[in-house]
Amino acid sequence: MFKLIKVGFFLSLTFLLGTASAQNARFQKSLSFSYETGPMLSNGTDWGNEIKDAVDYKALDVKMGWRKISNTTYNYLYRYPTLGIGLSSTLKNYKEIGMPHTIYGFMEIPFSISGQRDRVSFGYFLQLGVGFNLEPYDSLANPHNKYIGSNINAYIHAGLSSTVRISPRTDFQATLGLKHFSNGAAKKPNAGINLFPLNLAMKVKLGDLKAIPTQRPEIGKKELMSYWNFSLYTGVRNYEIGDPTYFRGGIGVNYLLEPTYKYRVGLGLDLFWAQGMEARFPEEDFSFKDQTSLAVVGSWEWQLTDRLYVPIAFGAYIYRNELNQEMTWFYERIGARYRFDNNMFAGMQIKAHKAKADFFEFTVGYTLAGKK
Repeated sequence: MFKLIKVGFFLSLTFLLGTASAQNARFQKSLSFSYETGPMLSNGTDWGNEIKDAVDYKALDVKMGWRKISNTTYNYLYRYPTLGIGLSSTLKNYKEIGMPHTIYGFMEIPFSISGQRDRVSFGYFLQLGVGFNLEPYDSLANPHNKYIGSNINAYIHAGLSSTVRISPRTDFQATLGLKHFSNGAAKKPNAGINLFPLNLAMKVKLGDLKAIPTQRPEIGKKELMSYWNFSLYTGVRNYEIGDPTYFRGGIGVNYLLEPTYKYRVGLGLDLFWAQGMEARFPEEDFSFKDQTSLAVVGSWEWQLTDRLYVPIAFGAYIYRNELNQEMTWFYERIGARYRFDNNMFAGMQIKAHKAKADFFEFTVGYTLAGKK
């Protein structure tokens, strides 16, 4: 089952980078080299403090970016963002957490269009991908590291950035944000590794220099649109350290309104199913309802491009089962999805209870357009 997670991570990365490789768009290519350092954050436990003090995090990073400079609606609304792919590696192998490497897709979004013509400009960024070569918990060889239970994990890094133009072709960049590794409870323990690094980078524009458009594109009046989303969630879940991993999945239906180009909002239902109840509790009998949970969910889709979007949701259970470690009456969801030409979509999200992972949802689905 853990192979499913590995495949899902790489598929999600592919969807995230889909728009960056489009052949019918104009880009300013760039290459960045950076060094980063910063503290590992403790969870406040004795073992957490011990590992935090042992890790003096330092890493190198290289990124290839494609700045979207076509004069289109979404490029203008997001101030002509940069999408791309990156690789990073720590400079030291720590016996507690290993020597983490990452491969990721990223998006950098400036705060303004006019500010980019100044020598100093600001923005924010998001990186999403795969972390590997971590040293997981082992009851004998690595008993203190209860932060992570697997050597392959999801990776996310988000924060703020500043850019100083050194020359027309060269920029200096500094970013500060939160970096997180987690396997989404696919293998416990899974407290998650959190770092707070400062990243210093040199960015070089490649090929012909291309300026961002000076004219606002023609953006038509947005009509209110409605949609139905039908989703299938699949994933795996480990409930206790050393126990087997079981299938977790579900189905969802959402009715969404699209009042602007940048987001959709709506309501729906989620039905989840947990495999392995009989194996985990052999002395008890369970009905279908005992193995499922049902929830009302409020959904918000942050539309980054006409294809790529971030699903964000807050669900409230109609009924739930605490034996499946659904410990709160509500849950959260966030991730990334890619919508294809035929209205099919695919992606990955994490479902969590009060920021504690339930499972990674590898999702496929279909969007049915409603009335304007």
